[in-house]
Amino acid sequence: MSGAGAPNAEERIDGSGLNVVIVAGTWHETISDGLIAGAKRTLDAAGATHTLVRVPGSFELPVVSKAALEAGADAVVALGVIIRGGTPHFEYVSAAATDGLTRVAIDTGKPVGFGVLTLDDEAQGLARAGFADSQEDKGAEAAHAALATALTLRSLRG
Repeated sequence: MSGAGAPNAEERIDGSGLNVVIVAGTWHETISDGLIAGAKRTLDAAGATHTLVRVPGSFELPVVSKAALEAGADAVVALGVIIRGGTPHFEYVSAAATDGLTRVAIDTGKPVGFGVLTLDDEAQGLARAGFADSQEDKGAEAAHAALATALTLRSLRG
């Protein structure tokens, strides 16, 4: 599992005063709902305010994330599920989501917690969705990264 050596997403962060938007794809509802639950738990524990915005899929994450940040959010947690199929579609959508979200973070100067799962099969997603029997909680990890980065940027900018 890729979680070995990952930052401690359980570390307590004080996100009071931070406004975070969770932007989540609706593709594969079971896995995406698990990711959302993990992100919400982390944001709630940190005391950050948050809202959820749903988009059709991972391809739409960058444009909506950018709009949320431009509208005043301090950070975005982008959550999506992309499962490999028998066509090159997987590579196109994965690259578009990854490159797009990177550009959003750089262009806005605000953090984007990256919780887009690129998977070979459904089982890999279920193992990373933060359920009781999952090995990882990528929604929580993405929210933790967004909060930690927002606080780092806040301290750098005074």
